[in-house]
Amino acid sequence: MPFTIDFLDDGRVVEWEATADGVVPTERNDYTPRFYVAARSPEDDPDLAELRTQYERHPDVVRTEVVTQRPGFRRDDEPVLAVDVRHIDRVTSLARQARQLSAYPIGDLACFNVDFSREFRYCLENDISPTPATELSTLQLSVPVTETSNDVYGELTVAGDTVTGSPIELLSAVRAALEKHDPNILVCSTSEIIPTLYEMATDAGVDDFSLSRWPEVDYQQLAGESTYASYGQVGHSPARYNVPGRAIIDESNTFFYGETNLDGVLDLVSRSKKPVQELAWASIGNVLTAIQICEAHDRGVLVPWNSWRHEFFKPMGTLHDADRGGFIFAPEVGIHEDVHELDFSSLYPNIICTRNVSPDVIRCDCHSDRDDVPGLGYSICDDRGYLGDVLQPIIDARDEIKAAIRREKERDDPNGDRLAELEGRSGALKWILVACFGYQGFSNAKFGRIECHEAINAFAREILLTAKQRLEASGWRVVHGIVDSIWVTPDPDVDDDAREDLEALATEITDRVEIQLEHEAHYDWVAFVPQRDSDAGALTKYFGKVAGEDDFKIRGIEARQRSTPPFIEDVQRECLERFDATRSPEAVLTCLQKAIDQLHTGKVQVERLVERNRVSKPLEGYTQNTQNVAALKRARDQGLSVHPGQDIEYVVVDDKKSSRERVALAHEKIESYDVSYYETQLVRAVESILSPLRWDRSKIRRELAEIRVPELTVFANTENI
Repeated sequence: MPFTIDFLDDGRVVEWEATADGVVPTERNDYTPRFYVAARSPEDDPDLAELRTQYERHPDVVRTEVVTQRPGFRRDDEPVLAVDVRHIDRVTSLARQARQLSAYPIGDLACFNVDFSREFRYCLENDISPTPATELSTLQLSVPVTETSNDVYGELTVAGDTVTGSPIELLSAVRAALEKHDPNILVCSTSEIIPTLYEMATDAGVDDFSLSRWPEVDYQQLAGESTYASYGQVGHSPARYNVPGRAIIDESNTFFYGETNLDGVLDLVSRSKKPVQELAWASIGNVLTAIQICEAHDRGVLVPWNSWRHEFFKPMGTLHDADRGGFIFAPEVGIHEDVHELDFSSLYPNIICTRNVSPDVIRCDCHSDRDDVPGLGYSICDDRGYLGDVLQPIIDARDEIKAAIRREKERDDPNGDRLAELEGRSGALKWILVACFGYQGFSNAKFGRIECHEAINAFAREILLTAKQRLEASGWRVVHGIVDSIWVTPDPDVDDDAREDLEALATEITDRVEIQLEHEAHYDWVAFVPQRDSDAGALTKYFGKVAGEDDFKIRGIEARQRSTPPFIEDVQRECLERFDATRSPEAVLTCLQKAIDQLHTGKVQVERLVERNRVSKPLEGYTQNTQNVAALKRARDQGLSVHPGQDIEYVVVDDKKSSRERVALAHEKIESYDVSYYETQLVRAVESILSPLRWDRSKIRRELAEIRVPELTVFANTENI
């Protein structure tokens, strides 16, 4: 099976298959992608014959035919117009013309199977699995951030070896690595490496330089760079390139490869029919949609180009009841001893599968008199929904992989490569399962429906409440609960002999709700952190000591935040260890004072003070002189391009300034840092640890002042001797 597919300008397609004897190309010149036109709703009756006549006159259309397909999961087979296109790049433009060519109102027509990515469409239409039959070879190419805006590189890392020198020397190193490794995948720190190397070769007069395996084409640009917003976060999508015969993974534009590894990527390749290159740049929702499209294709259901599903009518009372999230039991701020964490395994995906929650069966007409969803009164058809068939294989596979991970870790001599493979696959599947619930409420989801989103939340609330009530009735006190997790500790008002065994309770609750309740962890103690400027507990900020292990579980505080400098993180973790050993705030403050002294004496390496923050808008879009703005100004002065959605790294050198001198970029030569600023960051990090004991920053500052006074007195007395 091909691991990558190339589309040439003249319409030819080249499949590349990796075999034990090397890579084998297969050329095809008969591929014609297809899209469909049908009535938008069963009540519409457009004249497809007239539209067919119009399309047959078009020079980019190879053929048309009227076939029988299902334009939606809730629709039966009906006549639709199939249009075969001469070149894959013409599909979208021809679909847009459907409404121009038809004499019928725009609302009568809808197009299907239009906006598929190229390689995915090819695999879907030709029933091809792009899973490679043999291991794929890779070659790493990377440039330092200081080179990214240059037209000519002076430094390039090739297969782990850093090469500096003239363009000819760098190009020679790349060519030698290509001959040695013959890579199927080019893993690039940025995709701009591809065109830059070719431009360098042209300028240097190196005529025979090529990354391509196909002699007719060096490289292709598939998409330009863009900025986008998703769930309140700004992201940047760099330009995408294609090298015939090799897949490209752009490390600056890949979620799954960055969060897992190549094994995780290949696992999803086999499930989604998206080849390696497309899978690498795809988002979680994009991959989940591809898996759903495969299921729809198997059922003979077409995929709508634009989502037009209306929300079902519901009374105001139902609308109010449905507009709620998952189960939340606010944490009790403070330190709790002997805490157990219980988690429902893949709760939302399992609700979908066990309760048959799916867009095609929720609120069906055939069972409209039933109240299947608790608190909402929605019915769910007895027919099996497609979404459960999409997710159940993924749930089963992840359970099997997690079991294999446990077995491997229990071995006397665990295989590191095998563990990495299993953990990569498990991580990739986890992200798909995490996204499947939220995607049902996404307005642009191909098959989502808001009623599914509401029903899943309703079932989840009922399940967590059932578990909470059963645990409390059996001698356990719930100290926190959120979405799919419950933290419990022995109820001090219940005798130990009367308290039921937690493992037995978990088994009983599992049988009752039909979803596995797992004992996730046992903690010697857990601290729940209050919200900033409030006494209420923060839902996702806590830390605790894992029982029987030299390890802490940390969520939400600075050590888990991506922007936190390594020095601040290390100090916070050291303070956690001191707190665990002593339970003494004073001991933690001693640790803090030691770190502050290191700052003041200049003993902290500047690279351990680097902050990494995401840029949310162009430099011109900022109205306040923040640290990010100062960093962006410095980057602009140095000719470095930092786009919204990308990260910028810097050290704060003088936070009192508002100019670009406020910070220094991480790659610059930095001789000093702002001691006062980083001291404040240290105090804030320690506040997170002591806040469960009701210590705030002002109290920490007062206690530090008392610690410093005796030290200064001793120093003064020593000077007088």
